[in-house]
Amino acid sequence: MKHSYLMTPGPSPLLPEVKAALGRDIIHHRTDEFREVLKEAHEGLKYLFQTKNPVLIFSSSGTGAMEAAVSNFLKKEDKALIVMGGKFGERWKEICESFGVETVPLNVEWGNAPISEDIEKLLDADSGIKAVYTTLCETSTATVYDIKSIAEVIRKKGLLCVVDAVSGLGQDVLKTDEWGVDVVVSGSQKGLMLPPGLAFLSFSKKAEKFLEESDLPKYYFDLKKASKSWEKNDTPFTPSVSLIFALRESLRVIREEGLETRWKDFGKMGRALRSALTSLGFEILSKSPSSSVTAALVKEIDTASIVRKMRKEYGISIAGGQGHLKGKIVRIAHMGYINPSDIVMCLSVLEKVLADSGVSIEKGVSLKAFQEVYYA
Repeated sequence: MKHSYLMTPGPSPLLPEVKAALGRDIIHHRTDEFREVLKEAHEGLKYLFQTKNPVLIFSSSGTGAMEAAVSNFLKKEDKALIVMGGKFGERWKEICESFGVETVPLNVEWGNAPISEDIEKLLDADSGIKAVYTTLCETSTATVYDIKSIAEVIRKKGLLCVVDAVSGLGQDVLKTDEWGVDVVVSGSQKGLMLPPGLAFLSFSKKAEKFLEESDLPKYYFDLKKASKSWEKNDTPFTPSVSLIFALRESLRVIREEGLETRWKDFGKMGRALRSALTSLGFEILSKSPSSSVTAALVKEIDTASIVRKMRKEYGISIAGGQGHLKGKIVRIAHMGYINPSDIVMCLSVLEKVLADSGVSIEKGVSLKAFQEVYYA
């Protein structure tokens, strides 16, 4: 029987403790027992987000939290600067425009990270901008952004700094309070080692002023409702009970291991994987590589065929490219519950698929390159 492996940048593999929690009996959510579970989850999320402020939980994908980060903090005809260096920067733009928010794009070449000075120039040129929407890890290009320097520029202007950390949270360094990030959104199916279905949003004291003034329509994703319930370790609507039990377990494991340790280890995994792919003749796409996922260009063959063969013939799921990069790159995740042995297995199969596709490579070269970096 063929075993399947998830090496995609979401969903990522489930933690064993998460699987066990998902198998337990369901309980009613308006009980003291469940409120205690929520309390523990809230405290664990604060640690993960590196914030003392509330982290709200919604039953949705991460995109639901992204929508909430627009509809709850802006007003009709407000203007927002959108950092666009990939598909998820584009998503910020699409969400803003669906609510009638005027967008000012900062177009960044895919694979590059935005420069804070470029953001500052746009903000200096347009006093009407109220918020900046950006990304921690632009998953489509495997690029990490310098959120610390970006947030510093935005903070000096007194504007709202909003960060999509759906993919990067847990692997790429993010210090929400220390860096002065006002709103952070994330989801359950990546670094948190859970199935899809939960979204998270933290917001600062400064963001509360924007929240009070917002007049955009919202109902399910109303942060005022959610905040009132959060204060009582409750939810305004029926929560995903089983997922929240699993969330508690995931957060326990992350806290026991320590964020600093995880940041360091995923960073090393990323460097080792990039070395391995380079040894196979791949070109690393990102000029600012993420610790969550690696994207590499392949010139000889259509990468869609690599992705398809690895999944269908060997049960290993990696990701291809999006947008204009479709068929040109492969993306391999190193996030959540993915560990070095998973990557070694993935590389060995990748070598076989490349060889079967007519690419001339030295057998075992990528495994050696990975080990030389990771186990140095």
